Amino acid sequence: MKKYMICFLLICSSISEFSCKKFLDVEPLDKLTGNNFYKTKGDVEAVINDMARMHFEKLNETQVVGAVGEYRSGEVKYEPTNDLGTRRQFVEVLGRNEMIDIVTNSARWTFYDFARITRWTRYYQIIQSANILIYNLEQGVEALTAAEIKQYIGEAKFARCLAYYNMVHLFGDVPYYTNAFAIQAIGRENMVSVFNKCIADLKSSMNDMPWTFSDPALKGVRASRGSAIALIMNMNMWNAGFDQANASKYWRETADLGGELVRSRAFRLIPLAEWATVAKGRSDESLFELFRTTNYGDAVSNWAPFADMFLRYPYKLPQSSHQVSSAFYKAEYMEKIYPNLLPDGRKEAWFESMYANSGEFMVLKYAGNTFVEGGEENNPDNTFMVFRYAESILLRAEALANLGEEDEAITMLNLVRARAKAPSYDGSGGQPLKDFIFLERARELFGEGHYYFDLIRTRRILSRSWTSNSLSLDQFNRGGWTWPIDADATRNNPYMVLNTYWLNGGK
Repeated sequence: MKKYMICFLLICSSISEFSCKKFLDVEPLDKLTGNNFYKTKGDVEAVINDMARMHFEKLNETQVVGAVGEYRSGEVKYEPTNDLGTRRQFVEVLGRNEMIDIVTNSARWTFYDFARITRWTRYYQIIQSANILIYNLEQGVEALTAAEIKQYIGEAKFARCLAYYNMVHLFGDVPYYTNAFAIQAIGRENMVSVFNKCIADLKSSMNDMPWTFSDPALKGVRASRGSAIALIMNMNMWNAGFDQANASKYWRETADLGGELVRSRAFRLIPLAEWATVAKGRSDESLFELFRTTNYGDAVSNWAPFADMFLRYPYKLPQSSHQVSSAFYKAEYMEKIYPNLLPDGRKEAWFESMYANSGEFMVLKYAGNTFVEGGEENNPDNTFMVFRYAESILLRAEALANLGEEDEAITMLNLVRARAKAPSYDGSGGQPLKDFIFLERARELFGEGHYYFDLIRTRRILSRSWTSNSLSLDQFNRGGWTWPIDADATRNNPYMVLNTYWLNGGK
């Protein structure tokens, strides 16, 4: 009888996009209900790890980082002589914002199946797991101390808010709920409101979490106070772009939290010569990542890492089919962010033939941890970076510049440039400084999935001087920057609506 009741609650849940039977096929019932679970520390750790696994699955299901955060800016071209020919042409289709073609023409892109990005079921399974975990922790787990319970609640809140963060980036407004067993159908909530609730949620628990972990196996892998601050900062800066009447409030909190992060001395910028350790994962620069390694037999899809598109022999094997990179960034764009005549250590460390305008182009930023045996096709053994210290420093610099606190903004900016062996910024304040910080984020975070979202939240996406794939103000306001939402989201929920921009064919 109890199992039937749980099924009934799940069917009625506003986030349910599948039948009870299908849900139970995905998540064991005991983990959801707590019947025989949440008794030991190991039980709680298993759920924490499982939520990270589900986040990884969303990044691993196709070329997510590139498709979502990079290519839609229109700066990437495919190399016609690459090993898969026109299947790699999707980078240009994304760069024209032809999202209906991307998600419906799966035969054209074969194994990529970008329609998977439009399905938010997995994110809501993470949210449901977090909600149920928090509920059980608040009821008490005898095997845990009070401090441990608080820390795990903080980690669960981070997982929940990271899921909302990713969905807002993809879809804009989303349904928001935190109840362990929601039974009321709800519609989509304004994304600024969602982020404000997430920020309050994280702030209520972030001080119960350690700044970072001394155990090298957990550093950057498990959510910490540093992870929570990085997520709050990013949510605040997103809201500053969409809730402009309150922008100063968001900038102030971002600047203050970034200062707290810097003063903690819990993280550091790794020397450029040791960059491979950052790409590998678990470094002192990592605030949060989805760590994977072949040592554990982790099944990272060949098509998922950003590096797959921008490496060739000897970093990609076999030699016979990897004579060129599958895609390249346009020379015009590379010259814009990395002027040819200006010194910058990242140009030599992270690129080869960076102005080639052809498949000779390579992103060596992700080539340091290559396989040394076997002739099969594999990508370098890198982590999936989500937040790192340099990103937070530059976000603080941006907030300070917007607040008019330019001396401190330049100090933050020059921390990153010093590590990059690039000259310190010596330009003027005002808009030139803000533009330079934006370009510094493009340089430093190249290929990490932030660029397109930086264009959106700063509204530079509206200007052809900043992107080859600009949107009109009307397109922007109607959600032309979002992804379509899979129609299954409307199942069993009369209040659900899809993104109308894409229902109209992207017109």
